Amino acid sequence: MKLDTASLVELEQKYILQTYKRYPIVVDYAQGSRIFDKNGNEYLDFLAGIAVNLLGHSHPKIIQAVENQIRRYMHLSNYFYQDVQIELAEKILTLSGYSKIFYTNSGAEANEGALKIVRRWGNQRNKKTVVAFTGGFHGRTYGALSLMDKPHYKELMGPFLDGIKILTFNDVDALKSILSHDTAGVFIEFIQGEGGISEAQEQFVQELWDLKKKYNFLIVADEVQSGIFRTGKLFAFQHWDVSPDIITIAKGFGGGLPLGGILVKSELENIFEKGMHGTTFGGNAVSCAAGIANLNVIYPDLLDHINFISDYLDGILQRIKQEFPEKVLEVRGRGLMRGLVLSFEAIRLVEKLIDERIITNATAKNVLRLVPPLIISKDDVDLFYIGLKNALQKV
Repeated sequence: MKLDTASLVELEQKYILQTYKRYPIVVDYAQGSRIFDKNGNEYLDFLAGIAVNLLGHSHPKIIQAVENQIRRYMHLSNYFYQDVQIELAEKILTLSGYSKIFYTNSGAEANEGALKIVRRWGNQRNKKTVVAFTGGFHGRTYGALSLMDKPHYKELMGPFLDGIKILTFNDVDALKSILSHDTAGVFIEFIQGEGGISEAQEQFVQELWDLKKKYNFLIVADEVQSGIFRTGKLFAFQHWDVSPDIITIAKGFGGGLPLGGILVKSELENIFEKGMHGTTFGGNAVSCAAGIANLNVIYPDLLDHINFISDYLDGILQRIKQEFPEKVLEVRGRGLMRGLVLSFEAIRLVEKLIDERIITNATAKNVLRLVPPLIISKDDVDLFYIGLKNALQKV
């Protein structure tokens, strides 16, 4: 559509439901770690499609894989055996050590499917209660929203699913008082993205696993944002040396295309009978082809770079904290999933960073979320440091 920026903004407001507070940027194209607008401005992208574009924009290996698959076919249905689905399944299961995968289109659908698994498994054992935590984000569908305590996302949209209890994240006493033989499953993000890059505390995780042994319930690790090497490991929970029963993934899994999944251990691989669960587009061939290329580039060749650049970024963020102690209160996160806790609303800093031609976003009101592509360079981080410093001086 060849229209000027103002006209495109006006048409967006005319035709599209106004559920997003968009940045004042009309994108022309994107390449690597950069986004270019229709006015010729170049932006350093430290948001990566909200932790989606692990290899940045327009990676040649992903483009080649997508083009090759489109020439074969774009969509059939899950009535057919498809080599790209099987190849990607073998790769992610070999890397993870899990038994089977069910493909979805998104993280919300992955969590919905996981919730169905937990309910079915629990009902077979007369266990009715599902537990989740404050600060968690599991999607915008009804089951996912039922697992969350976000009032703004749920206002006047109920009633939501019953049999779900939301406990305070990292509250060990709450775990002890609520988890019981009636508990069917627990959903947890080990590093909460929307919750402000908040990490599960070691004692909290240990108590959760001790109670799992005592009461026999399932644990679902929501790795939608933190998975696929975002934190330096395949999954964030691996930093705690534990093994959940179910993992939900999406975002970075598809290399930029819509793709999610539910990974289960062998004990759960027969939980669904044929026809009991399904999807039209989940495991789309083009998305799976992109996912294969994505994993092939990252593992193992990119791991050393991820570890190096993560440490370098951490050093920059710690320096910023020292230079602006009254504005930057804490550095959070692991790998390339980072947060700066601020003494003011983070949206103000996001806006100043856009002026510096740097893309970030705000979460949990006062946390600047940084989830850049895994391919960012040392020069990119240095440029980010200069822009962040300038932006903080202007807030």
